Amino acid sequence: MRYRPLGHTDIQVSELCLGTMTFGEQNSEADAFAQLDRAVAAGINFIDTAEMYPVPPRAETQGRTETHIGNWLAARGGRDRLILATKVAGPGDWIDYLRMPGRRLDRRNIEAALDASLRRLRTDYIDLYQLHWPDRETNYFGKLGYQPPAADDSVPLAETLGVLADLVRAGKVRHVGLSNETPWGTMHALHLAETRGLPRMVSIQNPYSLLNRTFEIGLAEVALRERCGLLAYSPLGFGMLSGKYRNGARPEGARLTLYSRFDRYSNPQAVAATGRYAGIAERHGLDPAQMALAFVTSRPFVTSNIIGATTMEQLDSNLASADLTLSDEVLAEIEAVHTEQPNPSP
Repeated sequence: MRYRPLGHTDIQVSELCLGTMTFGEQNSEADAFAQLDRAVAAGINFIDTAEMYPVPPRAETQGRTETHIGNWLAARGGRDRLILATKVAGPGDWIDYLRMPGRRLDRRNIEAALDASLRRLRTDYIDLYQLHWPDRETNYFGKLGYQPPAADDSVPLAETLGVLADLVRAGKVRHVGLSNETPWGTMHALHLAETRGLPRMVSIQNPYSLLNRTFEIGLAEVALRERCGLLAYSPLGFGMLSGKYRNGARPEGARLTLYSRFDRYSNPQAVAATGRYAGIAERHGLDPAQMALAFVTSRPFVTSNIIGATTMEQLDSNLASADLTLSDEVLAEIEAVHTEQPNPSP
């Protein structure tokens, strides 16, 4: 396992990060313990979660993912050897059960969210505290075109960063990051940090995969020049790029079989592109999922590639991608497909 700097900090994180949003829904606490044990044994020191998890979000399970991780930390110890990341959810009627009515990224909400996460995770501090999505209306979660809202009553980002600054000073948070952000939002946050002495964002967690390379258009240069690297989520397009859904297959218990909300990864354009990427892997004797993951990990603007699994076999395969270096020929063939079928699942 190789390690990379987390933004401008002195923290080194593993190039693969263990994503945990299945803990508490598709995976039991025993499963979570087994995955965490295996990942750490393989050299992963970076664990990502969120107050909203597991996904799909439900009132009955909300927070269970952090609870499973907290119980594991209490049982195994070694908190100081791990980089623990979690997120505070922004506004959204679809999770109206979370925290309190009128949930926004303001002081009352952020402090309540963080304290609850600390209790569930059974820790005194979070290494990386991320804004799960912006408070303002903008184009994220699969939206490409920006439609300005009729009225903007969002919490100013400067106000949100001021709250985070207090949490950093209190020792509850070490560093802060963005998620599901746009180029404007990222640069605005960095500008506020520079001009007002507020915490500087060290990372941005956005989707990135062979099926969705939109990060490259406006954010890749920001990530590199500003040392605000990408924590890539959905690097397999919710399993599409593993090839297990080819030819209309819907394996029992698989994510796209269980949850229709992720159908954006199985539209006709994505299915066609996935078939072509799988063909590249087959011609070169590669596992399709490992090829897809190795591509993401190899990008210079990526700090860490967030892998997730529901079985130990999947986790072992994902971990093995760290040992795969794609040849120039494979990369050229990937680029050819991307040129003809760019970003079918934004």
